[in-house]
This record gives sequence, C-alpha cells and structure tokens, in this order.
Amino acid sequence: MTTFVDRVELHVAAGNGGHGCASVHREKFKPLGGPDGGNGGRGGDVILVVDQSVTTLLDYHHSPHRRATNGKPGEGGNRSGKDGTDLVLPVPDGTVVLDKQGNVLADLVGQGTTFVASQGGRGGLGNAALASARRKAPGFALLGEPGQAGDVVLELKTVADVALVGYPSAGKSSLISVLSAAKPKIADYPFTTLVPNLGVVTAGSTVYTIADVPGLIPGASQGKGLGLEFLRHVERCSVLVHVLDTAALESERDPLSDLDVIEAELAQYGGLGDRPRLVALNKVDVPDGQDLADIIRPDLEARGYQVVEVSAVSRHGLKELSFALAKIVAAARAAKPQEEATRIVIRPKAVDDAGFKVVAEDGFYRVVGEKPERWVHQTDFNNDEAVGYLADRLARLGVEEALVKAGARSGDEVVIGATDDAVVFDWEPTITAGAEMLGRRGEDHRFEAPRPAAQRRRDRDAERDDAEAEYDAFNPF
Repeated sequence: MTTFVDRVELHVAAGNGGHGCASVHREKFKPLGGPDGGNGGRGGDVILVVDQSVTTLLDYHHSPHRRATNGKPGEGGNRSGKDGTDLVLPVPDGTVVLDKQGNVLADLVGQGTTFVASQGGRGGLGNAALASARRKAPGFALLGEPGQAGDVVLELKTVADVALVGYPSAGKSSLISVLSAAKPKIADYPFTTLVPNLGVVTAGSTVYTIADVPGLIPGASQGKGLGLEFLRHVERCSVLVHVLDTAALESERDPLSDLDVIEAELAQYGGLGDRPRLVALNKVDVPDGQDLADIIRPDLEARGYQVVEVSAVSRHGLKELSFALAKIVAAARAAKPQEEATRIVIRPKAVDDAGFKVVAEDGFYRVVGEKPERWVHQTDFNNDEAVGYLADRLARLGVEEALVKAGARSGDEVVIGATDDAVVFDWEPTITAGAEMLGRRGEDHRFEAPRPAAQRRRDRDAERDDAEAEYDAFNPF
C-alpha cells in the first residue's frame, strides 16, 4: 500500500457565483415599490496552505478531484445570497505548484504560506443594484460568473538542511536512525528505503534537519532505480553528504568509484554544483572497512573533501559528523541573503489599452478581452432586456466602433470569447434590443413624470382594486 506520494495531478474547481435576483417590491396598496432583487453570493476559492503536520500528498493521490461550494442566488427584499465556502487544502512544506505545461505557479515554503489555485466566480448583481435614474425598474439581473476550473500538478521537494546520498545499502537510513529520532526501515537488501526519511539533529546550539535520498544508482537521472523520483528532494538541501560503504560485498565496487558515479548523476540532474560536500566513510566497525577507509581517505582529502569516518553500529565518529554538519549548515544559513520585505508592484495599464481586441479570422470576427467575456457570462440571453443591457455595455466600451474599424458589416458573424464556450451572433450595429413595453432599455413608463391629481386618484383606486382582487384570489378564506 502506498504511504508516501510526492507528485500528484490535482483537478480543482472553484465555486460558481450565485445569480442575481430580478424582483419588484410588492405589498398591499403598493404594487410598484421598485426593484428589490439582491445580489448573488461569491463562489468559494480553492486555496493551498502549507501545514507542517502534513508530510505527503497521499490524500490527493486517492482523491484528486476537489471542488469548492457555489454562491447562493440573491432573493427579493434586497437579500443577498450567501458566499460559497472556500476549500482549504493543506500541503506539505516545500510543495511546488505547476501547470500542465510544467510552468511554476507557486513555491510554497514556510508554515501558513497560501496560494489560490482556483478562484471562485463573482456573484451576479440583482436588479436593485442595476437600477439608475435612467433604468428605474430593470426587469433582469446578472448571472453569477463560473468559478475557475483546471488541473495543477503538485510536487513535493523535501525541505531539509542536509541530504545523504549514496548507493543502496550504503547505510544512509542507519545513520539517520542514530543521529536523530527517526525510525526508518533498515534491512540488508538493496532498495530497502522507498521514500525519503527526515530526522532532526541537535548539535550544540544548531538544530538542523537531515534527509536521505533513496535509490541512487548509475542512470538514476534518466529514470533507473528510484533516483529520478527522489532527486528533486536534494534541490532544497544546503549540504550534501556522500555516504560511502567501506565494507561493500560486491567485488566490482569501491568507494571512490561509487563517489564518481553519484557525482555524475548529480551533475546530470543539474543545479547542485554549488552545494558544499562532505564524505562519510561508513561501516568502519568492520575490520576490512577500517582498512579500506585508511587507504582511500588521503585520495578523498586530496580532492578537497572533508572526510569523517563513522559507524552506525558502534556510534564511532557520529559526534564529529553531527558537529561538522552543524558548522557547514550554520555557514550556509549565514550566507543566505536576507528575505526582503514584501513589496507591492503596481503595473498600470497602458493609456491606449481598450481592455479588448478585435481579431479578424476566417469568415468571422473574434472579440477577446476580460470585460466582454465576463459580461457575456453574466447575461441571461433568454431575456431581451438583459441582451439589450449587454449591447449597451459593449457599445460604451467601444466594441462596435472597433468592429467597424476592423471591417465588420451588418450580418457578419461575431464571436465573443477565446474558448469553446464563446458566444456567436450575427452582428447588427446600433442594436435596439429590449422589451417593447419598456420603451427605452430598462425604463418603465409606470415611473413617468407627475400626472394630474384626478388622474393619480383614479389610477390609485384602480391599483388598489386590482391589488385587493389579487389578494382575495390567493386568500379565499
């Protein structure tokens, strides 16, 4: 059974915004109280948050589809819909978020670091919010925007100060078990360790973390063994420790050739050439191991390596190793540049940026831009008045003028949007959509200028009689 997963593909979908409400206030003797439709609620976001108690991406391996809740629609009486609940997904420290093409979207390091993987849709405005001096009684409301949906790839890169690298069965897990409180699986066969193990070491006043990288063999950087899966865990480590087996049973292997092979794999993986190295000659408690360590130590020191002879069984050299690593880690931390305070970068739009563009394609014209595409998603195309409101907004934005400049003529096909759910229509310049009873778009003749007093009394009496008849019809008892 899989217990450690460090790479998953996550399918996330934010909540849709709630639709706005088109409502007119009604009460006895006051049938024309004006629009009172509330706004729709915002859809919930999908948010990734670093949680130190989480160490694997296993939960998302088993359940890769995650969705936030939708916003509630608005209601009459100026009641706005409830916002959708954000979906917070805890991830391990050191998680990298990428898109399907491999581009890095976020690098989540540090407790509480957050990233909005998918943003919820905005709620639609109710007709009360759309009312104006010219549009006193809108007979429509805006639809909620759909939430963002897509796929992201999560990669875990272990956050540790020291990485132990070496051939299988070189004794990396044994060293971690005696240097820290970690309890990795230890056995006398290759590839015993199938996942990186983490331990915390205290040496004097320095506390640091140590991890082993399993399965490094020749060709690991090309996918042989387990190395390709776990080499990424070396990237964040400040110090690399070569654990060399001085008591290897294979006659064709020796510590120096093992070191050369692992260094070649690290170089081929790339990006690790600047990390300080230290060599731990392990298993010197075995007589032949001590003899071999005495032979190869001068060669290693001649190459510039700091060498420590250790034994996980007899605990020989462990204190020297832990303090040597503490010194290197402290130096690496001191050399690390201080993180700058968060700066707010303002990138104003160009003065000639219209917010959209019109592109002439084969047989039609395409309008692409954030505002036009958002407005299309907000429009109820079953409502003529809503369509007329969309046409007004597009005209004010300059879309009609841009279509004319691009060569569009009456009856040409126009597409708004760059995706498959784009809206297609036959363009008619200076369109006059809207319900005929309203005259101009969004205006109601019932809210016209003052009438003579006698006419107002007659109208009021007629409205009262109609209201009472309507009330009696719904309340026969």
